[in-house]
Amino acid sequence: MSLFGSRKKSAPVSRSIRPTVVRTQNVARELVSLAKANKVEVSSLDFNILKIETYTRVTKDGTEVDWEEVDPDKMYELDDATVILNPYFEIKQMYEVEVFTKTGDEMFKNFHAAIGANATKCKVYLSIKAGSSLKGSDKFEIRFLDYINKSKIRAGILVNIFDEMVDEFISRAYAYVKVDGSLTYNSKETVLISNSYEPTPTINDELILHFDKDNTENISENEKIDYSKRGFIKSVMKDDLLIEYIKPKIGKAGRNCRGEFMEPKEPEVNNEPTFSVDETIIEIDNKDNIEYRAKESGYITLDGSTYQIKSDMDVNSVDFKNTGSVTAGIDSDVVLNVTENDPEKDAIGSGTEVSVKEIDIVGNVGSHAKVHARRINIEGQTHQSSEVKATDLTINVHKGLALGDNISITRLESGTVRGKRVDISQSTGGVIYAKEIEIGLCASHVKATASKLIEIQKLQGSENIFTIDPLVQKDNLDGLDENQSEIKELERVIRDIRKEVKKYILLVKNNTAAFNDIKRRLVHYKKIGIKMPSSFITRYKQFKKVGEHLEAIKKELSVKEDKFFLLTAQTSSFQDNIFDARIINRDRWLGHNEIVFKLVDPPLELMFMPPEGSPDLIFAIVEVEDGEYEIQAVSE
Repeated sequence: MSLFGSRKKSAPVSRSIRPTVVRTQNVARELVSLAKANKVEVSSLDFNILKIETYTRVTKDGTEVDWEEVDPDKMYELDDATVILNPYFEIKQMYEVEVFTKTGDEMFKNFHAAIGANATKCKVYLSIKAGSSLKGSDKFEIRFLDYINKSKIRAGILVNIFDEMVDEFISRAYAYVKVDGSLTYNSKETVLISNSYEPTPTINDELILHFDKDNTENISENEKIDYSKRGFIKSVMKDDLLIEYIKPKIGKAGRNCRGEFMEPKEPEVNNEPTFSVDETIIEIDNKDNIEYRAKESGYITLDGSTYQIKSDMDVNSVDFKNTGSVTAGIDSDVVLNVTENDPEKDAIGSGTEVSVKEIDIVGNVGSHAKVHARRINIEGQTHQSSEVKATDLTINVHKGLALGDNISITRLESGTVRGKRVDISQSTGGVIYAKEIEIGLCASHVKATASKLIEIQKLQGSENIFTIDPLVQKDNLDGLDENQSEIKELERVIRDIRKEVKKYILLVKNNTAAFNDIKRRLVHYKKIGIKMPSSFITRYKQFKKVGEHLEAIKKELSVKEDKFFLLTAQTSSFQDNIFDARIINRDRWLGHNEIVFKLVDPPLELMFMPPEGSPDLIFAIVEVEDGEYEIQAVSE
């Protein structure tokens, strides 16, 4: 505490000004001027509108014309497009206001709103803050309109023109206040209070290369850009919009809520087409644009100044440096021929991706490269980390991952193959999954799994595993999983319904005698014309409903059981297929080799090792007794 005691700080002195009448076009500027002259804050001042005068004139060729005041009763005549959009028409307002120091107003004490406008100031809004409230008062509608008009005048917005919607807004507010005594805005509300003539923007000409859109434009700020996918070729499909020329078009004039005329700019013309197109591209001249559309699928090229669509392309190599990835898509008509045949170089470079309809590769496929097409022919070899995928796939030397329907490989060297029909001339290690597998010369360490057939023409090695698995195909596995899931659910539902059926059968059985007695009595009452007791009718209806429900759940049980039997039959079909499957060795058996058959139901795996030198060539699974299975040599 101070030795001299404490002194209370005095509250700031509130200064006020004498009411001052001002005639001006710019009330906001006058408020600033008066506040400065009287050394007060502008926010402390308010004003009353004493008079609003609207003046118009039409000038032309720089001729000065006197302003004429508009009769207040004829203001509606100004809301006419032919008048307002005349570039020589001018409009202004003069305001006579009385400025004074702001005092508290109970009606607007908790009403917090601000004027806002769009960029052209052709639409003006009253933005009301959430939680704002209006209290009822005498002359509510007049005072609320005065509040809105003063807000507009402060912002330089014309009053009593372009604002027909204000009366309806105030009337709606008054209706609430009249009923409840006040109006509260629970959420933010934005109300249109002026709406003039919005100009139509001028359109400058523009040339849009739709086929050449940047792959990176939709990548987020923190996402890494893959520059290998920069698009060496621009794939197009038939009827695609390739190029579009937007024709220049002058806009339409407007006038904003301040009365300012908005003249449209002359369009800029800088992008008129200087190219031509050949017969593969159609030119469509529309009113607002010119479209250039593909007449066929392929890729678009610019030969000199002529755009055209081609399908075949020869490149030396696909790599990061020169081309980046080539991703036209397997549904395109692009056929790619990659000619690099130097064994020290990759025809398909490391880390690149190729996706075309067809591709012929003379050389090698590099590490981590991906090649997808409907048809692929690789005369070189694939890297162990590469992936190739096609409906029809031919590979000379394969070390990576091959996926497809019909796959033909000259030499498999520890690669992985997944297909439907796989034909391998020579295999030295590797993993194969397919419906049918044929191997010309089988060395060692091969794992071949098929659902129907494995056939070896010549066996020269050991440590091989040949497996028959009905579920090796993904669609079979998915089908079984779906079946098993449905079967389990049906078993639960059937169990619950059977319990309910049993319960209702017992209920009906125990109450049949009573039901028949009630039924006889009701028939008797009806014959002699006596009103039937309501308790009898109720019990009769209840028992009848029990019987109807029993019949309904019996039908439901029958439907569920039929579906259950159908699904279990489908599961059995997977099992049946294994009895037609074969493992065939056209050569003698030597070394350590395993034959495996996998059953579906019960889940069982049988293994057999043919003795070295065994003459048995064809093996199948046979049911020797009910539920007992063996791998046996069979005739073809």
